[in-house]
Amino acid sequence: MNSSLGQDHRRTTLPEDPLLAGALLGAGLPIEAEELLQKASTYYHLDDIAEKHLLEAQAIAPGHAAVLIGLYRFYFYKGRLAEALDVARACLLKAAADCELSADWRLVSPRDAHFGDFEKALPRFYLFTLKAYAYLQMRLGNLEEGLLAVLKLLELDPSDKIGAKVLLEVLQRTGQDDHD
Repeated sequence: MNSSLGQDHRRTTLPEDPLLAGALLGAGLPIEAEELLQKASTYYHLDDIAEKHLLEAQAIAPGHAAVLIGLYRFYFYKGRLAEALDVARACLLKAAADCELSADWRLVSPRDAHFGDFEKALPRFYLFTLKAYAYLQMRLGNLEEGLLAVLKLLELDPSDKIGAKVLLEVLQRTGQDDHD
């Protein structure tokens, strides 16, 4: 597990596309917020301190992708899935706005963005964000909502470059182990 929330996190998030990492995650981030992300990374093992730094970064740069992803990763890796889901929702709204899509992911159609072109950074960010949302819904026991999000992913990305079929298979196996 990479516990880094700062600079290292941005390098490992999308290593194949450094321009995307800069555009999505770092561009326009005030230096004060960047420093707070670095401190959160340094103090990752001290939950209260790391979270305090992340929340301060959020106050300085509300809605900035780097801060949202830092918060998401922190909550996710700390097992605070309900809070991670709240951040995933905020990321989904940001991704929708950045892609000029409906705020309601249920209303997004494949023709609304270049979802099939995996070189397009913003639609890809949207798909990854929706996948995180679906996964967290499943982990939190909201299987119907998770299924709807997975089916939307497969509609938007029929070639499954994002890997939504894995989530669908997990949903299809849910409960089967109880009968073996």
